[in-house]
Amino acid sequence: MEKVFPNVTGTPVRALITKIGFDGHDRGSRIVAAYLRDAGMEVIYTPPWQEIDAVVQLALQEDVDLIGISSLATDHLIVPELMQKLSDAGLSEIEVFIGGIIPEQERPMLIEAGLGGIFGPGSSREEIIECAQRLAAAARLNKQKAMAVAL
Repeated sequence: MEKVFPNVTGTPVRALITKIGFDGHDRGSRIVAAYLRDAGMEVIYTPPWQEIDAVVQLALQEDVDLIGISSLATDHLIVPELMQKLSDAGLSEIEVFIGGIIPEQERPMLIEAGLGGIFGPGSSREEIIECAQRLAAAARLNKQKAMAVAL
């Protein structure tokens, strides 16, 4: 397995893997967390049933590059609220992806909300890792741009 190279500061990619809403099925999120750890990322994993505000706060505290959401039932429907709250908190540079049972007709809403990846059953380990690496690189570039503008 190819390792994720750290950014120029020497810090590894930081990924928050979580489940928002009322869905308690966490097998998929545990598998994705293991994939990302095996690829060399630092993974912050939460138990199920997280509130959106708690996820935003944790993302801020842990200085994550990306957030992976797992949805078995309908919890993907509240992801646009998460994206808005990340933006409101000044964390719009954090990239987000989702995996789970996501009906095709609901995917455009998630893309419009700003998600960088949507994975369904049968998605390969390689697809997930490649997406996470791409999103983390984009997040770090976005952070660098935001810092340059702030100066």
